[in-house]
Amino acid sequence: MPSGTGLFVTFEGGEGAGKSTQIRRLAEVLRARGHDVVLTREPGGSPGAEAVRHVLLSGAAETFGTRMEAILFAAARNDHVEEVIRPGLSSGKVVLCDRFMDSSRVYQGVTGNLESEFIEALQRVAINGIVPDCTLILDLPAKAGLERARRRGAAGGHAGPDRFEKEELETHEKRREAFLDIAAREPDRCRVIDATRAEDVIAAEIVEVVWQRLAHPAAAKVAEAAHE
Repeated sequence: MPSGTGLFVTFEGGEGAGKSTQIRRLAEVLRARGHDVVLTREPGGSPGAEAVRHVLLSGAAETFGTRMEAILFAAARNDHVEEVIRPGLSSGKVVLCDRFMDSSRVYQGVTGNLESEFIEALQRVAINGIVPDCTLILDLPAKAGLERARRRGAAGGHAGPDRFEKEELETHEKRREAFLDIAAREPDRCRVIDATRAEDVIAAEIVEVVWQRLAHPAAAKVAEAAHE
């Protein structure tokens, strides 16, 4: 893509929704079609942010409270934006990110019981004007997602669930509803993807949505609104 006309796509959803699998598949398709793709994740994505990721997901920051966690997430996000995302977009690349600002709104805001004004103020500083062009919210019942996450952890030899996977089912279901609420409030940016279906079916829908954004950005927004 021409310089300065990159596309920023984020993947959101609960634990075990399949974000990591689908973002890799989309990257493969886009690269095969000739696009220069940056594949990244949060928390993390840049050297500074990866250091913070370890602190957050290990639970080391948990004793300091949700407010401190939110501040750490924001610090990691700002480093990630300035070191990876903004440069990628400026050079015309497609940037695909596994989680971004909506996860903070849901995890620290809704289920962390932090004031929305505080979360939004942090977000403004953290993203510094970089807002996703398209956000894909992979949706499935929380119980199914947690079962997937646990199977994945066992298959990978992980010692146990991370800081967020270990929380109560009710909390995870509340997060699911919060993601759906964001999608309902921002239909031009967000598209809900039914993640209960077969992996290939989900992948095909994601490619179609993103391809529309790449080929006809204005028309894609009209199509998104009609879908909703």
